[in-house]
Amino acid sequence: MAIFPAAELDRLKRAAGLLLEAEDRLPVLRSLSWDRAVGDGFLKSAGEKLPTPVYPKIDPAPSRERVAAARALIDGDTPVHRWLARFADVTDETAMLLSSIGSKEFYAHSVALYGAPSSPIADGKRTALELARRLDALLADLEGGMKLEPPETLSANDIKARLDAKLPAHFGDSAPRVDVTMNVSGKAAAGRDYIKLRKDALFSDLDVTQLLQHEAFVHIATGKNGEAQANFPILAESYPGNAKTQEGLAVFAEFISGALDPKRFRRLADRVIAIDMAASGADFIEVFNFFRDRGQGDAEFEAFESARRVFRGGVLTGGAPFTKDTIYLGGLLEVHNFLRAAVKTGDAEFIRLLFVGKVDLADLDAMKLLRAEGLIDAPKFMPPWASDLRYLLSYLAYSTFLNEISLKDVVARYEPLFA
Repeated sequence: MAIFPAAELDRLKRAAGLLLEAEDRLPVLRSLSWDRAVGDGFLKSAGEKLPTPVYPKIDPAPSRERVAAARALIDGDTPVHRWLARFADVTDETAMLLSSIGSKEFYAHSVALYGAPSSPIADGKRTALELARRLDALLADLEGGMKLEPPETLSANDIKARLDAKLPAHFGDSAPRVDVTMNVSGKAAAGRDYIKLRKDALFSDLDVTQLLQHEAFVHIATGKNGEAQANFPILAESYPGNAKTQEGLAVFAEFISGALDPKRFRRLADRVIAIDMAASGADFIEVFNFFRDRGQGDAEFEAFESARRVFRGGVLTGGAPFTKDTIYLGGLLEVHNFLRAAVKTGDAEFIRLLFVGKVDLADLDAMKLLRAEGLIDAPKFMPPWASDLRYLLSYLAYSTFLNEISLKDVVARYEPLFA
């Protein structure tokens, strides 16, 4: 017997449709983007004048009206009801975030959606800031002691050629297009069916794997899988409520495929440290100088881009940054630990559920119920490391055992050698 009578299923689908409409009117990253001219102007001032980005005005009322209508249809206590209710809560908060751009209130809404550097992660005891500082120190020592990467000498057109050769093998006729353009923040960006490469950026040999694994095989793939869910196409939607798991999954994909090099890992850590600096009162120029002192790649432009990520939508004089970039390290830890737990229970189906669309780990009980009821389909696109689980299972089984060994005792055993 179906757990959802026809009338109740219809209400849930209508609620999901309303939430999709509400969230679609609230494109967070697009609303917080800066025109390329803002960066050019800042660098021409030799980094001495605060940037002056211009943002669109967002009216939260239409989205909040749809959220209210959806809530009236979500009357139950199954995991699916709870999933949609959480989606409604997060969408309401997102509307308030975008209606408070450029104010101190923006920071409070950002913390409610993404957390802060001081927010607990993984075991509920440690914080993203603690992990970031530890990683930053360890990786700085490694980078100072040995040459780990070749120089970045590949052009955007070189990367495009390599991606164009690899993407059709995975996606077939649904392969995303690859555009080379000046109109992109950072070195690269991705949407539902495209990857954009900044024309004047230089890339390393690992950037191809990183873009394939992070952007294509996770972000684009989960979007396409969600779009194909006839009953709940809301699963194609990226929103703050699934950002931590989606980014954690994407960074784990880099890690398990060997594309997460120390420079990239340290950059993720530095972003958390920079957000904490801004929250404590550092202004844009101070954070820009922090990144410039790291000296990675094109120090001036890349430092601007890193600082922009911290301050987009917030207050450039300090005290109210955008905290999204705190979720990458916490998301990586949570996804990694979830995968270890899934291996320990011996149920690989939970790993596949991560790819049915854009979901959060908190949504997996709802996905399990929907899958059991035949209301969502198995994912069509999955990264190779998740579709062929042999290597992943071996790695996770070993790392699970390794975690039980005391590193302190091991270090003590070899301390005379290291000394």
